[in-house]
Amino acid sequence: MANRFVLNETSYHGKGAIQEIATEVKGRGFKKCFVCSDPDLIKFGVTKKVTDVLDNAGIPYEIYSKIKANPTIENVQTGVEAFKASGADCIIAIGGGSSMDTAKAIGIIIANPEFADVVSLEGVAPTKNKSVPIIAVPTTAGTAAEVTINYVITDTEKNRKMVCVDVHDIPVVAVVDPDMMSSMPKGLTAATGMDALTHAIEGYITKGAWAMSDMFHLKAIEIISKNLRGAVANTPEGREGMALGQYIAGMGFSNVGLGIVHSMAHPLGALYDTPHGVANAILLPTVMEYNADATGEKYRDIAKAMGVEGVDAMSLEDARKAAVAAVKQLSEDVGIPKDLKNIVKEEDLDFLAQSAMDDACRPGNPKDPTKEDIIALYKSLL
Repeated sequence: MANRFVLNETSYHGKGAIQEIATEVKGRGFKKCFVCSDPDLIKFGVTKKVTDVLDNAGIPYEIYSKIKANPTIENVQTGVEAFKASGADCIIAIGGGSSMDTAKAIGIIIANPEFADVVSLEGVAPTKNKSVPIIAVPTTAGTAAEVTINYVITDTEKNRKMVCVDVHDIPVVAVVDPDMMSSMPKGLTAATGMDALTHAIEGYITKGAWAMSDMFHLKAIEIISKNLRGAVANTPEGREGMALGQYIAGMGFSNVGLGIVHSMAHPLGALYDTPHGVANAILLPTVMEYNADATGEKYRDIAKAMGVEGVDAMSLEDARKAAVAAVKQLSEDVGIPKDLKNIVKEEDLDFLAQSAMDDACRPGNPKDPTKEDIIALYKSLL
């Protein structure tokens, strides 16, 4: 079987990288940009860092900001109409996963109008045309949406998140500038950072993992483990390390899939609007314990990448426990809640578990869960 890898055409990394946006827009012959960014980023002047670059280069643009933390079908459809009216020929997505996911869906539908209902994009969509060109500028260090072929849209009528997978949606350019992440509050830094760690760990143990993806995921685990605490403390080194670590994790998991941490986290976001990174962080250690006996020696590698000493001398069982303990410690150090008591209602467990079973991330899990397994995992955290 052939293993496929899809990455951006171009990516820029490091302080001041946003200056290259003007170079890319002009070099690719784009005439007008459709800027997707959420209201808070506009309010606090983060979006302005990029629009200043466009202004200074004399590049016309229009801003679209009707984007929620968990973007909805309506956000996408409103955005499609706004793009059509704008006369733009490219998209600049500024923000976390929400802005980039909205931009991806808009770009795909503009190029493939037969999917205008949005719902038909769920799963692996049979689109024929590449998205409108997207330049993605992350403001959080977690989702890695700037380098993935995935996006997630909420169906509010059914209280569920739709995971969409499409090689045609990947941004042509990613601009990963740690200065764009410096205004993130501690809680958001911690949550998105644990999301990135979840990507790296789930990507490393997923059924689709292979040598090339393993290389990215192990390095991402190492970088994230070394830098997340510093990023939460807002050190320049921590911010720069997390900007790179989350991107490397995205290079891997986008191409091999994830597992049930994500499939269980998605319905929490859809039903309770739980921040995705927080849901992942709470679920990760418990799901790791559940998956342990289906992962061979991989937890030993994870423990080593996270800086645990003496791992080579440990039994396999102890190495697996050490990996889980290291994840728990990092999560605790950055202030993530330990359980779902203040989030999940017991009467919703059946709906949550069925949603997780139906989720596109579930088949990649190293162990095939039953619905009852998923219910038990949720219950263990109540």
